[in-house]
Amino acid sequence: MNNFNNQYLDILPEVKEALENNQPLVALESTIISHGMPYPRNVETAVEVERMVRENGAIPATIAILGGRLKVGLKPKEIDHLGKSGLAVTKASRRDIPFMVSRKADGATTVAATMIIAAMAGIKLFATGGIGGVHRGGEDSMDVSADLDELSRTNVAVVCAGIKSILDIGRTLEYLETVGVPVVSYQADEVPAFYARSSGFKSDYRIDTPIEAAKALHSKYALGIDGSILFTNPVPEEYALAPDDINKTISEAIEEMDKRGIKGKDTTPFLLARIAEQTGGESLDTNIKLVLNNAKLAAEIAAEYCKLG
Repeated sequence: MNNFNNQYLDILPEVKEALENNQPLVALESTIISHGMPYPRNVETAVEVERMVRENGAIPATIAILGGRLKVGLKPKEIDHLGKSGLAVTKASRRDIPFMVSRKADGATTVAATMIIAAMAGIKLFATGGIGGVHRGGEDSMDVSADLDELSRTNVAVVCAGIKSILDIGRTLEYLETVGVPVVSYQADEVPAFYARSSGFKSDYRIDTPIEAAKALHSKYALGIDGSILFTNPVPEEYALAPDDINKTISEAIEEMDKRGIKGKDTTPFLLARIAEQTGGESLDTNIKLVLNNAKLAAEIAAEYCKLG
Protein backbone atom coordinates (compact mmCIF):
# COMPACT_ATOMS: atom_id res chain seq x y z
CA MET A 1 0.00 0.00 0.00
CA ASN A 2 1.35 3.43 -0.92
CA ASN A 3 1.83 5.49 2.22
CA PHE A 4 1.54 8.99 0.76
CA ASN A 5 0.34 10.42 4.07
CA ASN A 6 3.35 9.31 6.11
CA GLN A 7 4.33 12.51 7.90
CA TYR A 8 8.05 11.83 7.45
CA LEU A 9 8.04 11.05 3.72
CA ASP A 10 8.67 13.50 0.90
CA ILE A 11 7.82 11.78 -2.38
CA LEU A 12 8.91 13.55 -5.57
CA PRO A 13 5.78 14.38 -7.66
CA GLU A 14 7.00 12.26 -10.59
CA VAL A 15 7.47 9.27 -8.28
CA LYS A 16 4.10 9.80 -6.59
CA GLU A 17 2.37 9.91 -9.97
CA ALA A 18 4.07 6.66 -11.00
CA LEU A 19 2.93 4.98 -7.77
CA GLU A 20 -0.65 6.16 -8.26
CA ASN A 21 -0.73 4.88 -11.86
CA ASN A 22 1.07 1.53 -11.36
CA GLN A 23 4.04 2.63 -13.46
CA PRO A 24 7.44 0.93 -13.11
CA LEU A 25 9.69 2.37 -10.40
CA VAL A 26 13.23 1.55 -9.27
CA ALA A 27 14.60 2.72 -5.93
CA LEU A 28 18.28 3.75 -5.78
CA GLU A 29 20.49 4.20 -2.74
CA SER A 30 22.46 7.32 -1.79
CA THR A 31 25.43 5.85 0.11
CA ILE A 32 27.11 5.26 -3.25
CA ILE A 33 26.89 9.03 -3.83
CA SER A 34 28.35 10.20 -0.53
CA HIS A 35 30.58 7.26 0.44
CA GLY A 36 31.14 5.26 -2.75
CA MET A 37 33.37 7.48 -4.87
CA PRO A 38 34.90 10.97 -5.03
CA TYR A 39 33.18 14.16 -6.23
CA PRO A 40 32.22 14.92 -8.99
CA ARG A 41 32.29 11.36 -10.29
CA ASN A 42 29.77 10.31 -7.63
CA VAL A 43 27.22 12.85 -8.86
CA GLU A 44 27.89 12.05 -12.52
CA THR A 45 27.34 8.35 -11.76
CA ALA A 46 24.11 8.99 -9.84
CA VAL A 47 22.74 10.99 -12.77
CA GLU A 48 23.83 8.31 -15.23
CA VAL A 49 22.17 5.55 -13.15
CA GLU A 50 18.90 7.49 -13.10
CA ARG A 51 19.17 7.93 -16.88
CA MET A 52 19.73 4.18 -17.33
CA VAL A 53 16.55 3.44 -15.35
CA ARG A 54 14.56 5.82 -17.54
CA GLU A 55 15.97 4.43 -20.79
CA ASN A 56 14.78 0.98 -19.78
CA GLY A 57 11.20 1.88 -19.04
CA ALA A 58 11.04 2.86 -15.37
CA ILE A 59 11.09 5.94 -13.14
CA PRO A 60 14.11 6.30 -10.80
CA ALA A 61 13.60 7.12 -7.12
CA THR A 62 16.92 7.89 -5.46
CA ILE A 63 16.43 7.73 -1.70
CA ALA A 64 18.13 9.73 1.07
CA ILE A 65 17.44 11.54 4.33
CA LEU A 66 17.81 15.32 4.08
CA GLY A 67 17.10 17.66 6.96
CA GLY A 68 15.38 14.78 8.73
CA ARG A 69 12.97 14.17 5.84
CA LEU A 70 12.80 10.76 4.16
CA LYS A 71 13.24 11.62 0.50
CA VAL A 72 11.85 9.30 -2.17
CA GLY A 73 13.23 10.77 -5.37
CA LEU A 74 15.88 13.49 -5.33
CA LYS A 75 16.19 16.77 -7.22
CA PRO A 76 19.50 17.42 -9.04
CA LYS A 77 20.58 19.96 -6.41
CA GLU A 78 19.97 17.36 -3.67
CA ILE A 79 22.12 14.78 -5.45
CA ASP A 80 24.83 17.43 -5.85
CA HIS A 81 24.61 18.27 -2.14
CA LEU A 82 25.19 14.65 -1.18
CA GLY A 83 28.08 14.34 -3.62
CA LYS A 84 29.84 17.49 -2.40
CA SER A 85 29.25 16.69 1.29
CA GLY A 86 30.72 13.20 0.86
CA LEU A 87 31.85 11.48 4.04
CA ALA A 88 30.43 14.33 6.16
CA VAL A 89 26.99 12.82 5.53
CA THR A 90 26.05 10.05 7.97
CA LYS A 91 25.95 6.57 6.48
CA ALA A 92 22.44 5.65 7.61
CA SER A 93 21.16 2.13 8.18
CA ARG A 94 18.00 0.91 10.02
CA ARG A 95 19.24 1.92 13.49
CA ASP A 96 20.10 5.46 12.35
CA ILE A 97 16.82 6.50 10.72
CA PRO A 98 14.99 7.67 13.90
CA PHE A 99 17.98 9.81 14.93
CA MET A 100 18.37 11.35 11.48
CA VAL A 101 14.68 12.30 11.61
CA SER A 102 14.60 13.59 15.19
CA ARG A 103 17.79 15.62 14.72
CA LYS A 104 16.76 16.88 11.27
CA ALA A 105 20.05 15.55 9.94
CA ASP A 106 21.28 14.32 6.56
CA GLY A 107 21.77 10.62 5.95
CA ALA A 108 22.96 8.66 2.93
CA THR A 109 20.94 5.47 2.89
CA THR A 110 22.54 2.01 2.86
CA VAL A 111 20.87 -1.01 1.29
CA ALA A 112 18.89 -1.63 4.51
CA ALA A 113 17.71 1.97 4.95
CA THR A 114 16.87 2.33 1.26
CA MET A 115 14.73 -0.81 1.42
CA ILE A 116 12.85 0.46 4.47
CA ILE A 117 12.04 3.84 2.92
CA ALA A 118 11.21 2.32 -0.47
CA ALA A 119 8.77 -0.06 1.25
CA MET A 120 7.15 2.87 3.09
CA ALA A 121 6.46 4.49 -0.28
CA GLY A 122 5.31 1.26 -1.95
CA ILE A 123 8.26 0.69 -4.31
CA LYS A 124 9.00 -3.00 -4.98
CA LEU A 125 12.34 -2.94 -6.89
CA PHE A 126 15.70 -1.57 -5.81
CA ALA A 127 18.99 -1.51 -7.75
CA THR A 128 22.35 -1.21 -6.04
CA GLY A 129 25.99 -2.20 -6.57
CA GLY A 130 26.57 -4.99 -4.07
CA ILE A 131 25.00 -5.90 -0.74
CA GLY A 132 26.68 -6.05 2.64
CA GLY A 133 27.17 -9.33 4.43
CA VAL A 134 29.33 -11.28 6.84
CA HIS A 135 32.76 -9.67 7.04
CA ARG A 136 35.88 -11.78 6.69
CA GLY A 137 36.63 -13.01 10.18
CA GLY A 138 32.99 -12.40 11.08
CA GLU A 139 32.86 -15.69 13.00
CA ASP A 140 35.04 -13.95 15.61
CA SER A 141 34.09 -10.28 15.26
CA MET A 142 30.34 -10.86 14.71
CA ASP A 143 30.56 -8.08 12.10
CA VAL A 144 27.47 -8.78 10.00
CA SER A 145 25.74 -6.17 7.85
CA ALA A 146 22.21 -5.09 8.74
CA ASP A 147 21.43 -5.58 5.04
CA LEU A 148 20.98 -9.31 5.60
CA ASP A 149 18.21 -9.08 8.20
CA GLU A 150 16.53 -6.38 6.13
CA LEU A 151 16.46 -8.70 3.14
CA SER A 152 14.65 -11.26 5.28
CA ARG A 153 11.90 -8.91 6.48
CA THR A 154 11.28 -6.11 3.96
CA ASN A 155 9.21 -6.56 0.79
CA VAL A 156 11.55 -4.91 -1.69
CA ALA A 157 13.43 -7.02 -4.25
CA VAL A 158 17.08 -6.12 -4.74
CA VAL A 159 19.10 -6.29 -7.96
CA CYS A 160 22.84 -6.30 -7.31
CA ALA A 161 26.13 -7.67 -8.63
CA GLY A 162 26.35 -10.08 -5.71
CA ILE A 163 27.92 -9.76 -2.30
CA LYS A 164 30.75 -7.25 -2.09
CA SER A 165 34.05 -9.02 -2.78
CA ILE A 166 35.58 -7.61 0.41
CA LEU A 167 33.23 -9.83 2.45
CA ASP A 168 32.99 -13.54 3.27
CA ILE A 169 30.71 -14.61 0.44
CA GLY A 170 30.26 -18.21 1.59
CA ARG A 171 29.18 -17.30 5.12
CA THR A 172 26.93 -14.54 3.77
CA LEU A 173 25.12 -17.04 1.54
CA GLU A 174 24.72 -19.41 4.50
CA TYR A 175 23.18 -16.57 6.51
CA LEU A 176 20.77 -15.69 3.69
CA GLU A 177 19.72 -19.34 3.43
CA THR A 178 19.03 -19.44 7.16
CA VAL A 179 16.79 -16.35 7.07
CA GLY A 180 14.95 -17.55 3.95
CA VAL A 181 16.17 -15.12 1.30
CA PRO A 182 16.33 -16.69 -2.17
CA VAL A 183 19.53 -15.83 -4.06
CA VAL A 184 18.84 -15.83 -7.79
CA SER A 185 21.38 -15.32 -10.58
CA TYR A 186 20.55 -13.68 -13.89
CA GLN A 187 21.71 -15.70 -16.91
CA ALA A 188 24.24 -17.52 -14.69
CA ASP A 189 24.40 -20.54 -12.42
CA GLU A 190 26.78 -19.07 -9.85
CA VAL A 191 26.50 -16.04 -7.59
CA PRO A 192 28.68 -13.23 -8.98
CA ALA A 193 31.33 -11.68 -6.74
CA PHE A 194 30.85 -7.96 -7.43
CA TYR A 195 34.05 -7.14 -9.36
CA ALA A 196 34.22 -10.69 -10.75
CA ARG A 197 31.52 -12.59 -12.64
CA SER A 198 31.70 -15.70 -10.48
CA SER A 199 32.28 -16.49 -6.81
CA GLY A 200 32.41 -20.28 -7.08
CA PHE A 201 29.12 -20.55 -5.13
CA LYS A 202 25.99 -21.91 -6.83
CA SER A 203 22.82 -19.82 -6.81
CA ASP A 204 19.52 -21.08 -5.40
CA TYR A 205 17.86 -20.37 -8.73
CA ARG A 206 18.72 -19.15 -12.22
CA ILE A 207 16.54 -16.85 -14.30
CA ASP A 208 17.19 -15.86 -17.90
CA THR A 209 14.63 -13.12 -18.61
CA PRO A 210 13.14 -10.12 -16.74
CA ILE A 211 9.65 -11.64 -17.04
CA GLU A 212 10.82 -14.75 -15.13
CA ALA A 213 12.08 -12.51 -12.35
CA ALA A 214 8.85 -10.49 -12.29
CA LYS A 215 6.70 -13.64 -12.12
CA ALA A 216 8.73 -15.02 -9.19
CA LEU A 217 8.42 -11.71 -7.35
CA HIS A 218 4.70 -11.49 -8.06
CA SER A 219 4.16 -15.04 -6.78
CA LYS A 220 6.10 -14.34 -3.57
CA TYR A 221 4.03 -11.33 -2.64
CA ALA A 222 0.74 -12.86 -3.82
CA LEU A 223 1.45 -15.72 -1.42
CA GLY A 224 2.03 -13.26 1.43
CA ILE A 225 5.63 -14.37 2.01
CA ASP A 226 7.52 -11.41 3.45
CA GLY A 227 11.10 -10.53 2.58
CA SER A 228 13.16 -9.83 -0.48
CA ILE A 229 14.35 -11.77 -3.48
CA LEU A 230 18.03 -11.10 -4.13
CA PHE A 231 18.60 -10.95 -7.89
CA THR A 232 22.32 -11.16 -8.61
CA ASN A 233 23.46 -9.82 -11.97
CA PRO A 234 27.06 -10.47 -13.12
CA VAL A 235 29.08 -7.46 -14.21
CA PRO A 236 29.40 -7.38 -18.04
CA GLU A 237 32.32 -9.54 -19.12
CA GLU A 238 34.30 -6.69 -20.70
CA TYR A 239 34.42 -4.84 -17.36
CA ALA A 240 34.94 -7.80 -15.00
CA LEU A 241 38.17 -8.14 -13.03
CA ALA A 242 40.10 -11.40 -12.74
CA PRO A 243 39.05 -13.14 -9.48
CA ASP A 244 42.59 -14.09 -8.40
CA ASP A 245 43.94 -10.58 -8.96
CA ILE A 246 41.14 -8.77 -7.17
CA ASN A 247 41.17 -11.23 -4.24
CA LYS A 248 44.90 -10.61 -3.75
CA THR A 249 44.31 -6.85 -3.77
CA ILE A 250 41.42 -7.19 -1.32
CA SER A 251 43.47 -9.35 1.06
CA GLU A 252 46.25 -6.76 1.11
CA ALA A 253 43.76 -3.95 1.73
CA ILE A 254 42.13 -5.87 4.60
CA GLU A 255 45.52 -6.51 6.16
CA GLU A 256 46.28 -2.79 6.03
CA MET A 257 42.86 -1.94 7.45
CA ASP A 258 43.39 -4.31 10.40
CA LYS A 259 46.78 -2.76 11.14
CA ARG A 260 45.17 0.69 11.22
CA GLY A 261 42.37 -0.53 13.52
CA ILE A 262 39.58 0.57 11.16
CA LYS A 263 36.25 -1.04 12.11
CA GLY A 264 32.48 -0.87 11.67
CA LYS A 265 30.87 1.33 9.04
CA ASP A 266 34.26 2.86 8.14
CA THR A 267 35.55 -0.42 6.71
CA THR A 268 33.74 -0.45 3.37
CA PRO A 269 34.64 3.12 2.29
CA PHE A 270 38.27 2.51 3.30
CA LEU A 271 38.54 -0.79 1.44
CA LEU A 272 36.84 0.47 -1.72
CA ALA A 273 39.12 3.52 -1.82
CA ARG A 274 42.24 1.42 -1.19
CA ILE A 275 41.28 -1.14 -3.83
CA ALA A 276 40.60 1.63 -6.37
CA GLU A 277 44.04 3.06 -5.64
CA GLN A 278 45.75 -0.33 -5.96
CA THR A 279 44.00 -1.13 -9.25
CA GLY A 280 44.75 2.25 -10.79
CA GLY A 281 41.07 3.16 -10.79
CA GLU A 282 40.04 0.00 -12.64
CA SER A 283 37.89 -1.24 -9.73
CA LEU A 284 36.04 2.09 -9.61
CA ASP A 285 35.30 1.86 -13.35
CA THR A 286 34.01 -1.68 -12.83
CA ASN A 287 31.90 -0.52 -9.88
CA ILE A 288 30.21 2.12 -12.03
CA LYS A 289 29.58 -0.27 -14.92
CA LEU A 290 28.01 -2.91 -12.69
CA VAL A 291 25.70 -0.38 -11.01
CA LEU A 292 24.50 0.77 -14.45
CA ASN A 293 24.01 -2.85 -15.49
CA ASN A 294 21.92 -3.50 -12.36
CA ALA A 295 19.82 -0.37 -12.91
CA LYS A 296 19.02 -1.60 -16.43
CA LEU A 297 17.91 -5.04 -15.25
CA ALA A 298 15.90 -3.64 -12.33
CA ALA A 299 14.03 -1.31 -14.69
CA GLU A 300 13.25 -4.21 -17.04
CA ILE A 301 11.96 -6.34 -14.14
CA ALA A 302 9.90 -3.42 -12.78
CA ALA A 303 8.28 -2.93 -16.19
CA GLU A 304 7.31 -6.61 -16.38
CA TYR A 305 6.12 -6.64 -12.77
CA CYS A 306 3.70 -3.76 -13.42
CA LYS A 307 2.20 -5.67 -16.37
CA LEU A 308 1.24 -8.47 -13.96
CA GLY A 309 -1.03 -6.08 -12.09
